[in-house]
Amino acid sequence: MTLDQMKAYLQGYDGKEINIMEVCGSHTAAIAKNGIPGMLSPRIHLLSGPGCPVCVTPSAYVDKLIELADSGKVIVTFGDMIRIPGSKESLSEAKGRGIRVEMVYSPFDIISMAKAAADDEFVFAAVGFETTTPIYALLIEHLIKEEIKNVKLLTALKTMPGVIDHVMASGADIDGFIAPGHVSVVTGTGIYKPIAEKYSIPFGVSGFEGEQLLKALCGIVASVGRGVVHNFYHEAVRDEGNISANEIINRYFKEDDAMWRGMGIIPGSGRYLKEEYVSFDAGSFGLNDDEIKNKACRCSEVLMGKIKPMECPLFKKVCTPLSPQGACMVSEEGNCHSYLVNGRDDL
Repeated sequence: MTLDQMKAYLQGYDGKEINIMEVCGSHTAAIAKNGIPGMLSPRIHLLSGPGCPVCVTPSAYVDKLIELADSGKVIVTFGDMIRIPGSKESLSEAKGRGIRVEMVYSPFDIISMAKAAADDEFVFAAVGFETTTPIYALLIEHLIKEEIKNVKLLTALKTMPGVIDHVMASGADIDGFIAPGHVSVVTGTGIYKPIAEKYSIPFGVSGFEGEQLLKALCGIVASVGRGVVHNFYHEAVRDEGNISANEIINRYFKEDDAMWRGMGIIPGSGRYLKEEYVSFDAGSFGLNDDEIKNKACRCSEVLMGKIKPMECPLFKKVCTPLSPQGACMVSEEGNCHSYLVNGRDDL
């Protein structure tokens, strides 16, 4: 189909009402940036899902980082992690009372930091999905090779298939998924096939350009009711995924159960350092508490596609990017942040 044909097809759709979830936070932002909600039939609804890694990180993980910092360790992290609420405070709030938190753009920055301050102990907040897990595996490899002993990782690494299955099993009314593009580069398309067949729902793997997203939406709409997986991102995604990336992940990490903020423990959905590399772990196991600071926050329902951000009573009132009440408002990839900043009001 040409671009005009795709627009006409989606705008003219008059079948049953359907809900399509974009799992990835980057897709949520790209959909808004390209004005895609305005190109769709009123019978096609888009929902934003649990694809922002900091948004699904439980409060216990933040509390553990603060505990480590209170014991004298230096926490190293990306910028969007420091404002995620813990059960009592965020890293940013704790930094205000004196703990040491360093923001970086690359995990490998911690190597030069550790070499320059050999008497300090550093902990990297290793949060992410399949996309970033190979980077943390490479970091461990470098630490071993260079015999750096004063760096550990606190991991909150998660995998996509389990949470997608969890969303569907919870009763969310979803008819198809735009599969996360960056994750799929690593995993390949095969991870979605069991879920597609189990629930008779289509998946469309998409890139991040407007035309790519429209193509994926056309494929999903045309396949509603069928358990199929379409790859509309052939330039970056292969069916088998990135073999070398998966090899290094499996060398250093194992799968186990993981706590997702607002969603509970999802079996087999996390990755943790293997026993032989546990000396590099700062205490990642068993971080299962998930206390919501503001009890009116409905992030969990937003993440599972049960409501849209503007249906939360805090959205744009008490909860803003400058004063986030829940994890979904903190990161630029967060569902609520993206809806507010990009003006998505496609109820």
